[in-house]
Amino acid sequence: MPQDFTLITGASSGIGEALARRLAHERRPIALVARRTDRLERLAGELRAQHGVDVQVLTADLTRPGTCEALQAEIARRGLVVDWLINNAGFGTHGRFSELPVARELEEIQLNVAALVELTGRFLPAMVERRRGAVINIASVGGFGPGPYMATYCATKAFVLSFSESLAAEMRGSGVHVLCVCPGFTRTEFQDKVDVDTSGIPSFAWMTADQVAAQTIAAVGQRSVLVNGTMNAMVAGLARHLPASLTTRLVAEMMKPKEI
Repeated sequence: MPQDFTLITGASSGIGEALARRLAHERRPIALVARRTDRLERLAGELRAQHGVDVQVLTADLTRPGTCEALQAEIARRGLVVDWLINNAGFGTHGRFSELPVARELEEIQLNVAALVELTGRFLPAMVERRRGAVINIASVGGFGPGPYMATYCATKAFVLSFSESLAAEMRGSGVHVLCVCPGFTRTEFQDKVDVDTSGIPSFAWMTADQVAAQTIAAVGQRSVLVNGTMNAMVAGLARHLPASLTTRLVAEMMKPKEI
C-alpha cells in the first residue's frame, strides 16, 4: 500500500536538512531531493539509524528542464505518496545585475520559481483529491520588497510569496494547507556563496536553520505566511507599508557589494 511521504527539495544542507532532521525525529517518512548524492545518502543513513524512519534519496538537478517530470515519475515508480511538499531548493546571486552572468540569473529563476511552480502543479492535484496534504514554500524576508544588488533573488522570492498566498486562498476548505515561510538572516551555506558583508548585522538578528525548521513545522495548518523571528516580522511589516523608494534605498545601502 502506498505510504505518505514528505518530499523536501534542497535537502542536503541548511534549512532543508534541518527540516529533514525535525521530521525524521517526528517519525515522518521523508524523501530527500538535491544534486549531491553523497550528502543525501549520508544524511539518510544517519536519520534511518537514529529514528528508524523510511528515508528515500532522490538525486535531481532541478535547474535542468524535464527534471521535475522525471522526479514525479520516479516517485510514482517507488509507490510513494507526497503528502507534504516542501519547496526549499534555491540560491541567490549578488552584485550589479548588469555585471552578473545572465545564464546564472536564468538558472536562479528556474530553480527558485519554475521548479517550485512545476512541482506544486504536479503534486497539488492529488492532495486536493485526497482532501489532505500541505505545500510549504520557502521564500525570504527579501520577498517583501525590491532588493538592489540581489535583484533576481528578491524578485523570485516576491513571486513565491504572492504565489503561495494566492494558493492558500484557493485551497481554503479543501483540506490542503499552503504555507509560505520567510526567513531572514539564517546561518547556512547561503552566506558562503553570496558575498555580502553581514558584519553589521547584530547577533540577535540571526537564526539557526533548526529554529527556522521548528517554526515551519509548527505553523503548517495554522497560517499561510510565516516570517521567522520578531525582528524579521517587523522588517517585513515595514517593507509593506513604507514607500518603495525608501525601502529600496535602505536595502541598497545594506546589500551594496564591498568594492562599491
